[in-house]
Amino acid sequence: MPGSRNNSLKNPKMYEDLRGEGASKEKAARISNAAAKQGKSKIGKKGGESGSYDDWKLPELKMRAKELGLTGYSAKTKSQLIDELRNH
Repeated sequence: MPGSRNNSLKNPKMYEDLRGEGASKEKAARISNAAAKQGKSKIGKKGGESGSYDDWKLPELKMRAKELGLTGYSAKTKSQLIDELRNH
């Protein structure tokens, strides 16, 4: 992760914990910054937990990759695509 993006994180420890749990860079940054601004308990009450990419079917993974603007996803295996989504 480039240092310039790291400077914009409001809660770097939470970001790293979320990344360790498999959250994408974008999602981890969004959650950690919202928690720093609004408080962890308020953010925790907001919503449920989305399913693991491992539970998704390949067409759903490809659709998500397209939504995120990733390229080259059509030739990837399910495991390669999951890795790409988690590390974009």
